Amino acid sequence: MNLEPQIQEIARKISADLIETRRHLHMHPELSFQEFQTTEFLASYVEEKGYGTLERITETGGYVDLKGVNPDSSIIALRADIDALPILEQNEVEYRSKNPGVMHACGHDVHTTSLLGAMEILHQLKEFWQGTIRCIFQPGEERIPGGASIMINEGVLKNPDVQSIQGQHVMPLLPAGTVGFRPGLYMASADEIYIRIKGKGGHGAHPHMNIDPVTIAASIIQELQFVVSRHAKPAIPNVLSIGKVIAEGATNVIPDEVYMEGTFRTYNEEWRAEAHKLIAKTAQNICAIHDAKCEVEVRKGYPFLKNDENLTALARSRAEKYLGTDKVVDLEIWPAGEDFAYYSQIIPACFYRLGTANEEKGLNSMLHTPNFNVDEKSLEVGAGLMAYLAICEANENHNSKAG
Repeated sequence: MNLEPQIQEIARKISADLIETRRHLHMHPELSFQEFQTTEFLASYVEEKGYGTLERITETGGYVDLKGVNPDSSIIALRADIDALPILEQNEVEYRSKNPGVMHACGHDVHTTSLLGAMEILHQLKEFWQGTIRCIFQPGEERIPGGASIMINEGVLKNPDVQSIQGQHVMPLLPAGTVGFRPGLYMASADEIYIRIKGKGGHGAHPHMNIDPVTIAASIIQELQFVVSRHAKPAIPNVLSIGKVIAEGATNVIPDEVYMEGTFRTYNEEWRAEAHKLIAKTAQNICAIHDAKCEVEVRKGYPFLKNDENLTALARSRAEKYLGTDKVVDLEIWPAGEDFAYYSQIIPACFYRLGTANEEKGLNSMLHTPNFNVDEKSLEVGAGLMAYLAICEANENHNSKAG
């Protein structure tokens, strides 16, 4: 049966409710692993709608199992993240964050709303799809070790074993109404770098009497770029950036120490491990040359995200059927990190992008900025497409088993 028109009609009818839900979430953001009010909202919402009960396997977040025809025949998963970022919102909108210094600047309010909308569609059409669809509302995507790793450890992909998982993420580089896919390697592993250089401070006019941690830090920043440009194989994409430097000196004061933070990202686990050693060795050797002490920590974060080739190809073709070929684009490799990668390391996964931009309305700010906002027409697409992809995959899994 051709379900596209029915799904699109339901998505259109619930669009006002989606906007209201998204705005509620946007006004009440919570930081990673502190999503207590959000979890309570979700628990009440799914119960009132008759979807079932939010199973809490972690302190915040949880999952709901929606059951179609022959619910024990197969199980797939959909995932949305629910946490926000420590950013002071600058948008002048009626649904601006009511929690100063915390903001949904990465679109997790959209992700959560889209999944709730998809659940409504799946609920209304439950006689048209097979098996069980596990809807995961995951905490802590923005903070190492990542809520995905914790939920996996607590069995979110078990009892029974989940066969595949799909998720979406807002993309302000794509106009609302469009989506993007990339099979294979897509997002990078994401590690954090912490370096503390301990020298000997003093008067800026007498540097020979000091051990200057500022100039040493400058040398380390420069030399670390050789780690990624001269040690990695050319075929391995990788990025190393220092984003924070604290040197509490003055115009004529050399401080005792300098503290730095940065990030390292790549797509190869063997090189990742080697690079961690080189980062530490580079910083420590430069400090040793100048008789400074050095503390280095490379904190291992999320792995790289690899979209299953077959599942992603199917999802892309299904998206073309649902939205039209002109609304589906190919994505370039994206070196940001995402803890959905943990799922992709275990079971077939597809993580795609939902366009949210509207240039005419000025809705084109990038993620993690205080002005980030979305064209709310994207919610209708986000909910409808997620439901459609889930139904297609659930029925495909059932037919494969039956065959």
